[in-house]
Amino acid sequence: MTDLPTVKRVSIGPGRRIAAISDVHGDLAYLQGLLAKCAPEDVIVFVGDLLEKGPDSLGTLRYVMELAKKREVHAVCGNCDFWQNFCDLPDDPAQDAFYLQYLVGRNRGWGDGVIAQMLHEQGIEIGWRMDLAAAKAAVRERYQPELDFMRGLPTILETEDYTFVHGGLVPERGAFACMKLDHYRTAARPHEKWTVVGHWPLVLYHEDVVDARPIVDADLRLVSIDGGCVLKDDGQLNAFFLPDMTWASYDRFPTARVKADQAAGARHWYIRYGDNRVRILSEDGEFCRCRHIRTGYEMDVPADHILTRDGDLATVNDVTDYRLPLRAGDEISVVRVTSRGVMCKHGGVSGWYDGEIEEN
Repeated sequence: MTDLPTVKRVSIGPGRRIAAISDVHGDLAYLQGLLAKCAPEDVIVFVGDLLEKGPDSLGTLRYVMELAKKREVHAVCGNCDFWQNFCDLPDDPAQDAFYLQYLVGRNRGWGDGVIAQMLHEQGIEIGWRMDLAAAKAAVRERYQPELDFMRGLPTILETEDYTFVHGGLVPERGAFACMKLDHYRTAARPHEKWTVVGHWPLVLYHEDVVDARPIVDADLRLVSIDGGCVLKDDGQLNAFFLPDMTWASYDRFPTARVKADQAAGARHWYIRYGDNRVRILSEDGEFCRCRHIRTGYEMDVPADHILTRDGDLATVNDVTDYRLPLRAGDEISVVRVTSRGVMCKHGGVSGWYDGEIEEN
């Protein structure tokens, strides 16, 4: 997708608050939970990736379309959002092969995306021998409002004071680069206006701690807000408020209060996506003792976090051995309870608590 980025300019009156939300990824329950923490008068700006990977892309799309009829809502296109191309692009064997593989492979294993859900809604069976041309025609005929909404998503949204773009503000590199630019914060130059981006889960900017809190970089005038909703087992959906420079988040986990103080772990690491190769040293059923290949760091990893294995070499799901600093009475989100403590979150940071908890 080498087209030039499209820019939409909107005026948001003085005194109004913006709630920027990115990377919903088709999780309607998370979106509804987060919007309950926003004020009814907030202007909502979706910073891309409304769709795909989560359980209900079509429902999320329709919900946002209805929301836009009731309050001021703006959205930019993320790399998971331009599915109008399924109907709009000229026939191309290579592109059709991609669509077929994507549909049959159920979003590369994440689950049915928005096009698949449209086809299921019409009773159209998805398979290697499906008539893709007929499927495109059926989607084109029945889902014009949804397709038009996606067609109308700009690459970049500008207000008087802020810029919103999903991946990164690199218009000279084309629209797709603006939608999908990994690690943007590490290479970005200072922005003329405060710029809000999503796309790259915040936790991946950290090596030693799992931190999903928005990153506000005053030197770059850049705010990164992707809390890892859907993509991370302990992910959250963030809303960043402008001009307040405050934030709120939502996750699905039950809450509890800790019964005793706990000091932060002195030595800890975060094994994460892109750097997750380990050697398994020992196993006890619930946990595996693993040595991180790149750093040599050793930690106990829940056995069900092993993703792939070849003998004693493996890849693992994101995992940390960080012990959270907590005070008795602090509220935590309980991700899972194990025989060796509680995997939990506190204030957007994930880690472990060794003591007893009291459920709320």
